[in-house]
Amino acid sequence: MSNTQQKPAVLLLEDGSVHYGKAFGKVGTTAGEICFNTGMTGYQEVFTDPSYFGQIVIMNNVHVGNYGTKDTDVESDSVKIRGMIGRNLEEQYSRKQATESLDQYLIKNNIVCIEGVDTRALVTHVREKGAMNCIISSEILDVEQLRQELAKVPTMAGLELASKVSTSEPYTLGDPNSPVKIAVLDFGTKQHILQCMVERGAYVKVFPAKTPIAELRQFAPNGYFISNGPGDPSAMDYAIVTVKEVLKEKKPTFGICLGHQLLALANDISTFKMHHGHRGLNHPVKNLLTGKCEITTQNHGFGVDPESVKKAKHVEVTHMNLNDNSIEGIRLKDQPAFSVQYHPESTPGPHDSRYLFDDFINMIKDHMN
Repeated sequence: MSNTQQKPAVLLLEDGSVHYGKAFGKVGTTAGEICFNTGMTGYQEVFTDPSYFGQIVIMNNVHVGNYGTKDTDVESDSVKIRGMIGRNLEEQYSRKQATESLDQYLIKNNIVCIEGVDTRALVTHVREKGAMNCIISSEILDVEQLRQELAKVPTMAGLELASKVSTSEPYTLGDPNSPVKIAVLDFGTKQHILQCMVERGAYVKVFPAKTPIAELRQFAPNGYFISNGPGDPSAMDYAIVTVKEVLKEKKPTFGICLGHQLLALANDISTFKMHHGHRGLNHPVKNLLTGKCEITTQNHGFGVDPESVKKAKHVEVTHMNLNDNSIEGIRLKDQPAFSVQYHPESTPGPHDSRYLFDDFINMIKDHMN
């Protein structure tokens, strides 16, 4: 055990629930929306996923940290979670390729955590009560004082966060001589999403979230990608306007997660805050076009409203969640644009859905001919 593990820590939820444990990572105080991930592996990819910005994650697996951390197991250039809750957070690790322990990694990235919490009971509580804000502290142990601090934390509904995690400058990946050029609207994209396109021969240029359509057009892309990211999509007026302009191009367009929600909003389909969201590596989704089921990786707290979709005659639902029948994919009937709510790059997770990147690249090539 590290020295920080010896310190007591407190977790307070917005509904008044209090949990006691031990500090892990940085000693301090942190607050944000509580959510949970049910995955058994891939914790470092989860921590660096920009879609988790502003959130405190319950890692439902009993042991987290047992294979250490490694510089290449990341989805962005820094840890994006606001904090973490675990049952057993391990300082010792067994993987030879690892460069440092989870504790060292979290301290370096200034992440406050609590361990020794019954995470499975806590996950059950969040499933029943729904998403809410929480606060973790290993420096303030007075619950009433923590309650006052927690009251200052804004709710995720109505919060625009994508511009905070987007790239500040455009950058490119892949072969500049490739005939397939994709403009990426970065609202918090994961690196492995970009890699999945590059591996299929694409040359991608990643643009900041608030890039105007005129600048995107200067790249002369063959297709557009609308990325994942954090926050409430309905609060992103600037992005909805840009996606509407992108659709006027009538070029192949693909959206993932937040990008799926923005594609819906750009077609006057509303989104909503989910009760507790979907986050994990084993969510069953049915492809309604093929009849096949995929086991998917998911990370979202907002969804596309099913009643609103029914009113959009030019939009077809393509994928459905088999757990709760929520919408997992749509496509436009009048042009080559489609999106999915889940994460087909699947890092971490099963690779059942990577065919969607093949579909996107083939759609671009067909459109070019």
